Amino acid sequence: MQNYHELLQTVLDTGVTQVNRTGVSARFIPGAMLRYDLQKGFPAITTKRLAFGAVKGELIGFLHGCQSAADFRALNCNIWTQNANENQAWLNNPNRKGTDDLGRIYGAIWRDFNGIDQLKEVVSKIINTPTDRRIIMSAWKPDEFDKMALPPCHVLYQFLVDTVNKKLHLCMYQRSCDLFLGVPFNIASCALLLSLVAEATGYTAGSFTHFLADAHIYENHIEQVKLQLSRQHLELPKLRLAMTKGDGLKGAMDAILGMSPEDIVLVDYNSHAAIPAPMAV
Repeated sequence: MQNYHELLQTVLDTGVTQVNRTGVSARFIPGAMLRYDLQKGFPAITTKRLAFGAVKGELIGFLHGCQSAADFRALNCNIWTQNANENQAWLNNPNRKGTDDLGRIYGAIWRDFNGIDQLKEVVSKIINTPTDRRIIMSAWKPDEFDKMALPPCHVLYQFLVDTVNKKLHLCMYQRSCDLFLGVPFNIASCALLLSLVAEATGYTAGSFTHFLADAHIYENHIEQVKLQLSRQHLELPKLRLAMTKGDGLKGAMDAILGMSPEDIVLVDYNSHAAIPAPMAV
């Protein structure tokens, strides 16, 4: 995860400070890229504690199309509660259906984009047409922005299959990147998504490549970032999945959607202590 630390340092050293939607100024740079080879270990940050339970719960919620913060909390993921209940623009939105409602966020669009189940399409193509260069899942749907508590930050996922070496790779484009709080979480989530889909479709998880557009550090996170940068990396953990696989598309989808948080374990995960920081809503 040294490349992530290097990106933090670059933003501290060269970033431009601007105000933004949240009201909390941030230093940003335009455009960056990070890449992780999952064969070398699962990319869980070790210079602070990763809330992997929340990572698992959020992704499982996305895969099932959850639209309520209560559903995410039931999966041990509390990070959506503020966006559901403290975002003033969403609270004033007539499309909000009440307490904990999030509207048509990520998973809802993944599973129903004008009637298309994008997750199912992705899995089908990996199985049936693996060299397709259009194995893409997108959350960017401008005609439904008014129905979302928060428009998507991680916008587009593209899976690429190496049929020669039987590896599955993932690239993700993220428009807005909270480097201290959000990005380590996003990296782990994408690595987990890649691992689940690879396992269900009979491939080995290869690389995750992360394209970051607006890469920023909030001003009230700077001291926390400096503390993190003073720490040494520890050995990366391994991911263990307890997945029951079936045959064909239905078997792969059932395997993915049948996963519970207890089926996903980080083995030998050691880290430095957590570093608390406020989330900009």
